[in-house]
Amino acid sequence: MDTKEVMKVIDNCFLYIFGEKNSYSFDEIISKFAFDVRLPKKVLDSITGEETWASSVNSAKYITQDNMRRYDEKTGWMLKKQNVRNLKELLEIWKKTNYTTTQRLYDCVNVSQSDPMYSSENAFRSSDCRKCKNIIFCDGCADSDNLIASQRSAGCSYGLRIADSGNCINSYNVICSNKISNSYFIQDCNNLHECIFCSHIANKKYCIANMQFEIEEYKIIKKAIIKWILG
Repeated sequence: MDTKEVMKVIDNCFLYIFGEKNSYSFDEIISKFAFDVRLPKKVLDSITGEETWASSVNSAKYITQDNMRRYDEKTGWMLKKQNVRNLKELLEIWKKTNYTTTQRLYDCVNVSQSDPMYSSENAFRSSDCRKCKNIIFCDGCADSDNLIASQRSAGCSYGLRIADSGNCINSYNVICSNKISNSYFIQDCNNLHECIFCSHIANKKYCIANMQFEIEEYKIIKKAIIKWILG
């Protein structure tokens, strides 16, 4: 994905979640919403010097998955047997082939700056996601689409900052919850629709701070909260 495609996904998500246009830039999205998400870091391919992206940045040497395959086809990674007198010599020989592979993409389409990713499409700077589509700045998500800055969640659509949750739709800042829709700032809840600032409750609609509101009251307060979130 390129930056234009990334911003298109982000803009679309904002319309679904907040009913408002996105006014944030690419860099502002990262700093405001993805600041605590474990994302791939930029490193250099140790053979070509090109920029690449890795989920692990503790290695001494890196190689992209594509370059690793090219080297295998052209030269091969096996070495001739040598006489080794001690462990130090053995470790020096190992260094010749010990590259950390980056941008590992398995059965993926249009995925960039990510590592590793599995069976996903249209993903950007994400890590360890499976069967996802249109995800930006995500880590450890599965069976989801149109997510931004989300972590360890599954079965979610059109979410922003969804963490450790499942089956969330059109929601923002949801933690450790399930079956949440059209809601903001939810923690440890189940089966909520149109709720805001709620914790440890289940099977509710139109609640704010764990208090029940009439629909019209709720809508007025929700508009003010959206304005505050996007302020």
